[in-house]
Amino acid sequence: MDAAAANIINNARVALQRREGGHARRLLAELADSDTPWLLLAQACNLDGDVAAEEIALNRQLELEPRNLPALILSGELKARAGDDRAANAFFQAALNQAAATPNLSAALHAMLDRARQFVDQVRVKFEQHLLEGLNQAGLTRDGRVGSAVDMLLGRKQLYLQQPSSFYFPGLPQRQFYERDEFSWLAEVEQAVPEMQVELRTILAEGQDFAPYVESSSERPRAANPLINDPSWGAYYFWRNGKIVPENATRCPVTIKALEHAPMPLIDERSPVALWSLLKPGTHIQPHHGMLNTRLICHIPLIVPKDCAIRVGNETRAWREGEALIFDDSFEHEAWNKSGDTRVILLFEIWRPEISLEERAALTKIFETINDYQGVPEDAG
Repeated sequence: MDAAAANIINNARVALQRREGGHARRLLAELADSDTPWLLLAQACNLDGDVAAEEIALNRQLELEPRNLPALILSGELKARAGDDRAANAFFQAALNQAAATPNLSAALHAMLDRARQFVDQVRVKFEQHLLEGLNQAGLTRDGRVGSAVDMLLGRKQLYLQQPSSFYFPGLPQRQFYERDEFSWLAEVEQAVPEMQVELRTILAEGQDFAPYVESSSERPRAANPLINDPSWGAYYFWRNGKIVPENATRCPVTIKALEHAPMPLIDERSPVALWSLLKPGTHIQPHHGMLNTRLICHIPLIVPKDCAIRVGNETRAWREGEALIFDDSFEHEAWNKSGDTRVILLFEIWRPEISLEERAALTKIFETINDYQGVPEDAG
């Protein structure tokens, strides 16, 4: 760009500051296309009330720089003034996405992005009302998977997928929770809850802390878990790393008998795993992923104060005494006890029902072969 062109552009900026759109346009018209600052021309056309010319200038700018933030925002504002909410929303959303990846934005851009964000929020509300009216008119509800899909479409829920920390088995459904009535054997376990509670209270009456659920090992790097070696998240094992814990099993025969109904994996040095999981008042298990997606985790709530819950993926459920919760712990999950009392559940793992007997045999061999070579992966919670 030569000095004459630079001088014209400077004069056009001064004209824009004085809100003299027509004068700025006349100045910029003297420039060749290669020297034309299209964004500046678009602003001049806007002040001059020439919508068609403004759109042409913005389009030229976006042809040169498809992710130019001011051009995206001004295009959104132009479409909004024209009443084209769909196009405006598309430009504004593109601008917000680009801004999220752009550091050190100016104060002026922040103000423009705030306007874009407000518009996107307003469109989202309108769209939600339109969608829900359509569902209601068709007699449809937002229950189950349909409801979850709608919530994710509306941005009310985040999409989570299985992300096991150790081993991923493909082709399994992406289900966060399973329902109790899907497991015929579960009723036998739940029927034993009153007697299991008696066994639990007898052990708790001794006043001794359970072992920490996550413990450090001299053979592994220290896990980055704030509850490591902390009995606030405690464990009283019946089965651990595929071996029964004789003393605990002897003291709690009802619990051991109830566990016989569950299709727990039998994998040398790994499974079964079954324990009482204790969460003291005010304890929060931070978000994390389980090691495998080949299993489901079963919780049988035995002592459940209020303000206790677990989040798996984008769904949160509270425990109910005596009613099992079954979930895939390879999704990100967390749990908390915000009450003033201790929460205790019976926790154990089962095979996922979608995995065939042949696949279970193959997986068992795979896991045991892994053990032979590199040992059992650490469950760092």
